[in-house]
Amino acid sequence: MDEKNDKDFKQFLDDCRLQKERRLAVIFAHVKNGVEFPDPEHTYVDETVVIGRGTRVFPGARLEGTTVIGENCLIGDGCRIENSAIGAETQIRISHILDSHIGSRCNIGPFAYVRPGCRIGDGVKIGDFVEVKNSVIGEGTKVPHLTYVGDADLGSGINLGCGVIFVNYDGSVKHRSTVGDGAFVGCNTNLISPVTVGENAYIAAGSTITRDVPPGALAVARARQENVPGWVEKRGLLKKKER
Repeated sequence: MDEKNDKDFKQFLDDCRLQKERRLAVIFAHVKNGVEFPDPEHTYVDETVVIGRGTRVFPGARLEGTTVIGENCLIGDGCRIENSAIGAETQIRISHILDSHIGSRCNIGPFAYVRPGCRIGDGVKIGDFVEVKNSVIGEGTKVPHLTYVGDADLGSGINLGCGVIFVNYDGSVKHRSTVGDGAFVGCNTNLISPVTVGENAYIAAGSTITRDVPPGALAVARARQENVPGWVEKRGLLKKKER
């Protein structure tokens, strides 16, 4: 390494040390206020972030911008939370939350993505591989896994099965759907927005919903199953398998 590069490298190291000291000073201020960091050297917290007493922030987490986190929360490894409010006693694991509001006693992740413009009520479950965008989700609603909720208003006490998709974009315009309190949406359901699902309505698994569902009704929108007896033998497929 020549003299100039050696000088630049030393300056780079000095800058890194200064940045690290500033970052740890921010974290230490939170530690004095009762926040726990199991691995502070690998945790990143902006100076503008507010964290409540009793919260634990694990390594790899990035808390950015105007984020405010309540008391007794758990922010797990690899989380990124930007410009968002998190209520007390909420647990978030390996998830990204951007420009949104999360209520108290929620359970988020792992691998959830809460995009800007979301308001998540108290006691909500947003599970693994769930994406929520520009939506409102009411108290106690469960969205456990593999689901996309985009441009939707969900009431309280709703259960969305695995693979539910809110089809909000028709190729030119994004539409909004509503699901009432206490509704149950079965696995692999497509809700073609805009539709309204009434309170306490049920939607059968595998349905594609294109019209409103009245309160308390059961919606079934899928082809009827037909079984053809002896079809495999008639086609000679058993003999092919034996070969």
